[in-house]
Amino acid sequence: MQDTLIDQASVQAGWSEKLDQLIAQYKSLPGALLPLLHAIQDELSYIPESAYPKIAQALSLSVAEVHGVVSFYHHFKTHKPGRHVLQICRAESCQAMGSEGLEAHAKQCLSIDYHETSLDQAVTLEPVYCLGNCALSPAVMMDEEIFGRVSKADLEALIHDAKKTEAQA
Repeated sequence: MQDTLIDQASVQAGWSEKLDQLIAQYKSLPGALLPLLHAIQDELSYIPESAYPKIAQALSLSVAEVHGVVSFYHHFKTHKPGRHVLQICRAESCQAMGSEGLEAHAKQCLSIDYHETSLDQAVTLEPVYCLGNCALSPAVMMDEEIFGRVSKADLEALIHDAKKTEAQA
């Protein structure tokens, strides 16, 4: 636990400088908030709430405005995700082909709900409202790879592989 706190502090210390660089790079753009938020998330994999005041001040916005944009767009994360992100499609086609069963199975296998991360920090579970893979429903996406016609066994294998990959690293 102590090591985790030390790691987080060192990440935050280095992150403050990077945040300043990103703000300087984007603040003069018209409508700078969205490109800046994307750049922050690309760099850190989430947008820490502790960054809101600095972003707000640099862009002459209120902290509430920054929070409002981050919370409005489902793409933006306010907490560090797991090493892998598993998204399960919840669109109509996937639901008709059994995605609700996959949702329940994933939650059971990982012992988490949507927007949560497994205890080992390996997998974050997220809903997604269309992966554009309707002909191969139900669909899931692990990190940036889409899988179609996914069964419960296929899903278990994806989760197992994600956890196994992390154990070997």
